[in-house]
Amino acid sequence: MDIAKQNFIQFVQHPLKFRWFLLTKIPSAFFSGVRVRSLDESKSEVTVPFKWFTQNPFKSTYFACLAMAAELSTGLLAMMNVYEKNTKVSMLVIALEVKYFKKATGITTFICEDATIVNDTVAAAISSGEGKTVKCRSVGKNSEGELVAEFLITWSFKAKTTK
Repeated sequence: MDIAKQNFIQFVQHPLKFRWFLLTKIPSAFFSGVRVRSLDESKSEVTVPFKWFTQNPFKSTYFACLAMAAELSTGLLAMMNVYEKNTKVSMLVIALEVKYFKKATGITTFICEDATIVNDTVAAAISSGEGKTVKCRSVGKNSEGELVAEFLITWSFKAKTTK
């Protein structure tokens, strides 16, 4: 694993630095209680709790809070691959598909294991100078291991040109 990825993982795992990042850059995720459970070079795990701030009128986690956690599970892998690169890379979610299977009434954990395809897509975007897209799968499960939701999030990457 390269040093930039190691640095990013250390940043995310720091007890205060990444929470400060969430508070200042994605405050809705911070206040919803979205947290990174784990991150390594192959996958990421992000949790979102069921609590007053995340609930909907049907006594389950609001779909937008589930989407935040799912997006962050894929976005961490994307950010890890653009972090401290010599070439700056823009990244943007361009599509979202979702299937719900069960009410989320507790902590939901989203796992994305698409690190390799994200890495390859970012590398292709940098080497070609053209925009590239990748569809990442994030699976949300409850504490009993039951499938709650499946998100397919399409990311676009493009190397920025210096003028």
